Order: sequence, then structure tokens, then C-alpha cells
Amino acid sequence: MSRIGNSPITVPEGVTVSIAEGVVTVKGKLGELTQEVSDVNVTLDEGTITLARPNDKKEVRAKHGLYRALINNMIQGVSNGWTKELEMVGVGYRASNQGNKLDLAVGFSHNIVLDIAPEVKVETISDKGKNPIIKLSSHDKQLVGAVAAKIRAFRKPEPYKGKGIKFVGEEIRRKAGKSA
Repeated sequence: MSRIGNSPITVPEGVTVSIAEGVVTVKGKLGELTQEVSDVNVTLDEGTITLARPNDKKEVRAKHGLYRALINNMIQGVSNGWTKELEMVGVGYRASNQGNKLDLAVGFSHNIVLDIAPEVKVETISDKGKNPIIKLSSHDKQLVGAVAAKIRAFRKPEPYKGKGIKFVGEEIRRKAGKSA
């Protein structure tokens, strides 16, 4: 029994949802998102969306909760938006942006210049005495997570000194150095 898939989704004010031929379209003040839904019945009644599965096959049960979570994330995204913050820990690590071009200096012989999707807004915060922070925001949760993972993959945090690019609030498992 799916606990997540059975709970209804309430549609907030200012968000319009349309369901046509297995495609759910959500429009809000921040943008528009679409999701193709298969094997699950989606119904919209007076501001609440409910998902029901036609049978109890394993793949249908798996998709029941998945599509409910994806539709809920779309509704939250077009109404409130999603943000991820990355912190750069290390001597000489810098980040700057010009529009949607992100320029990273993370200890390589050259700077990394990354073109970011136009749906994602980038902001870099560099205060003296603090680690640089990269702030990503968009209405699409999947896209923000993918861009953040790509940036983090350039220099993952290492366990001995803790240097690298990490999410704000992420705990890095530290290891002791070699003993004499």
C-alpha cells in the first residue's frame, strides 16, 4: 500500500493544473512545467489532485508514489521555487558569475567556465573571511539538483581536510590522517 501515492495534493491559489491525455501541465507565477504520467489515473476535483492505480502490479505500485511526488514538486516549484546552495571550502577557491556563466577557480591550472541552463538563476556570494557560496534557484527541482550535482562533481569534498565543493549544511565524514 502506497502511503505517499494515496495522499491528495492541494493546489494553491495562482496555480493552474490541466490534465490531458496522460500529460499533467502546471502553470504558476514562476513558470510552467509538464510531466507525462503513465499507468496511474490522475483526477482534479475542486483544487485537489488525487492519484489512483488501476491494478496492483509491482511497476504500477512503484509509479503511484513517484508521480504523486513529481506532481507535488512541480506545484511547489511554480508557486515557491526551489533553491540549492553550494559552499566552496579551500584556499584560493573562488566563484563568480556573469549572467548564466559560472566561473569556478577550484585548484586546477585553469578556471572552469560552465554555461548554466536559462531556467536556473545563479548567484555567487563572496564575503571576506568566509567561504564562497553558489546559490542556484529555479522552478524545476530536477534541473536545480542536476546543475548542483554537476558543479559539486568538479571538486567533491575530500575526507581528510574537508576541501571541495559541498552543499550548505552537508556533513562530511572526516577521517584521521596517518599516524606516526
